[in-house]
Amino acid sequence: MREVVISPRSNRLAEHLNPVTLVRRLWQQRNLIGQFVARDVQGRYRGSVLGLFWSFLSPLMLLAVYTFVFGVVFKARWFPSRPGNLGDFALVLFCGLVPFNLFSECINRASTLVVGVPNYVRKVVFPLEVLPVSVVGSALFHALVSLSALLLASLLIRGTIPLTLPLLPLIALPLVLLALGVTWFLASLGVFVRDVQYVIALGLQILLFLTPIFYPVDVVPEGLRLFLQCNPLAAVVENFRRVVLWGQAPEWPALASWSLACGVVSLLGYGWFMKTKRAFADVL
Repeated sequence: MREVVISPRSNRLAEHLNPVTLVRRLWQQRNLIGQFVARDVQGRYRGSVLGLFWSFLSPLMLLAVYTFVFGVVFKARWFPSRPGNLGDFALVLFCGLVPFNLFSECINRASTLVVGVPNYVRKVVFPLEVLPVSVVGSALFHALVSLSALLLASLLIRGTIPLTLPLLPLIALPLVLLALGVTWFLASLGVFVRDVQYVIALGLQILLFLTPIFYPVDVVPEGLRLFLQCNPLAAVVENFRRVVLWGQAPEWPALASWSLACGVVSLLGYGWFMKTKRAFADVL
């Protein structure tokens, strides 16, 4: 890996909250980020027999379990008018799991990102802020593998792929921004509060069932739908299904609002990380 030399940066919060500055700094470190993403993807299954095939097999195994429990045991169906169509139910379920698993993977690893590399922390010139970005990049790679499996299954079951698929990068934008912001924040917080990882594990389990993955929003009582809509993953999951499965345009007002809100979360997470990272070496 090439040696990285970086000139000292100002630690003013206002500078860190400038989106232009953020994009410029990440662009300057694009080669380093690419190296970390590639190393993470290759190293995750190094030494295993199946290798990268696990990133394809793991979500399919989870899908099979969820489909059996909810579709066979509880006989849940997304479309009540087609009670016998278990294939459609599996596709809808899998489409909800793809964005959630991307977010979950980033958050699960966030609290130990900095703690796990004390040697990097002691190198003053090393840009620690690229670590969360590389984790999100790695999660995106595995999400693309899962998405490929979803599209292949959709083609086999339905015989077609919606023409709205090119809109997927726009749908993924708020998810990526949210994952970046929360990962930056938790990566820093995990240095000072080691119990964060246990809170994260519990929070993700709760979030899994508060996101409309196993059920449509329509079945939620009207009095609780507003609460559900406060979950940004709910809007992301719904738009994923509209674009990837149903060939519908996303809900543009909701997409724009959540993209802006998640952009703010991303900036605040980055600002928190940059403002606190000078104390990392003292704690570790």
